[in-house]
Amino acid sequence: MTKISKASEAETVESGRRDFFKKSAAFSVSAMAAASVLAPVKIDASEGKKGLKGDPAILEEKPWGTTFGYPVTHNLYGQPSPYEHNVTRRNTKLLSSGNWYASIAMCPIQDMNGIITPNGLFFSRSHGGTAEIDPNEHRLMIHGLVEKTLVLTMDQLKRYPSVSRIHFIECPANGGPEWRGPQFPSLQFAKGMMSCAEWTGVYIKDILKDLGLKPSARWMLAEGADNSHMGRTIPIDKVLDDAMIVWAQNGEALRPEQGYPIRLLVPGWEGNLCVKWLCRLEFASEPFFAKEETAKYTALKPSGKAIQHFYANEVNSVITSPCPEKPWTDLKKGDIVEIEGLAWSGMGTIEGVDITFDGGKNWVEASLKGLVLPKAWTRFSFIYKWDGKPIILGSRARDDAGHIQPMVRQEREVMGVESVYHRNGVFTWEVTAKGEVNNVQVLS
Repeated sequence: MTKISKASEAETVESGRRDFFKKSAAFSVSAMAAASVLAPVKIDASEGKKGLKGDPAILEEKPWGTTFGYPVTHNLYGQPSPYEHNVTRRNTKLLSSGNWYASIAMCPIQDMNGIITPNGLFFSRSHGGTAEIDPNEHRLMIHGLVEKTLVLTMDQLKRYPSVSRIHFIECPANGGPEWRGPQFPSLQFAKGMMSCAEWTGVYIKDILKDLGLKPSARWMLAEGADNSHMGRTIPIDKVLDDAMIVWAQNGEALRPEQGYPIRLLVPGWEGNLCVKWLCRLEFASEPFFAKEETAKYTALKPSGKAIQHFYANEVNSVITSPCPEKPWTDLKKGDIVEIEGLAWSGMGTIEGVDITFDGGKNWVEASLKGLVLPKAWTRFSFIYKWDGKPIILGSRARDDAGHIQPMVRQEREVMGVESVYHRNGVFTWEVTAKGEVNNVQVLS
């Protein structure tokens, strides 16, 4: 949350500021200009036994200003400030299979800025723990309905022309525990199964130019080298569009929990399709009906039938400030505040986001800010004057393919409440008169 100071407050300290400047002849013109943009700052410029009285954080020298800091050799791989120790991935036993091997670590999206998630905070999903693979002994085999079978070392793979693209990855179960109702008093646990990064690798279609794809090839199986041997089937149209084999994330090699040394990236589609520790691609005329697309990652409809092979993550959004971790409890009636959030769509580019303050009865359009890219997080913002009254705050995104985020009621009419995956109903927060934020659902 960014709290915007009111312009009227500047008038209350103008007289004190002029007196302060008169007694501070040593100030340079540039320093005075810098001081003015910090208004309103309440300064006590009265003379006393020790001179100026005021905020000790300004007037007293701090230890870090009087001693040497760490030398540049202190930490050869940088770390966040210790004061950011609360900004971490988090887990819950509710989303674990009895241990932490087949589990998920949620991204602290309430603390993210911009659209790029730092590698150390990128959400992580494993089906059998994190494999630690020696890249010198790792191979990628490509076979099946291709003219030439190929086995690549990591060095050979990286000789192909590389590309870098910014895309989100979202687990299709993101928000899934809340089909029946709100479960988590936390944005991180409710919507933290997603992150966004810059990925570097090679398009699979560029490798296939060397191999030759047989006309009968309609599907591709991707398999991981970890102990779960995660396998997923992907239609050939998507493979030949923008599917990638990636080895770098945000400028560095993939980390082990993200599939080092290589993983599949299927932009905009279910995160489990982005197979980690990738070791094999097989092309065939029929889908493989792997465990993860039969026993799991299907959606049960009210009719009793399950949807299978539905891949793209639908248009979605969530307000990240305020949220339970970032409430408005420090605001006063009449304060100006920036509402912020994230929107994303696996079907295209975010075109716009609307915000409601009354649970969906009325909507106003937010502003998109920063980069707006296909199949990537998009930031939105709305400047709001809070009147101290309770509100039901939500966001509704739309993309350039014509998809609009549904209300929870509309989503339930189609899918019921027995599903787990692809939940994208409008997410709402209750902001109380005290500025506290609660996870609620609007069903009417």
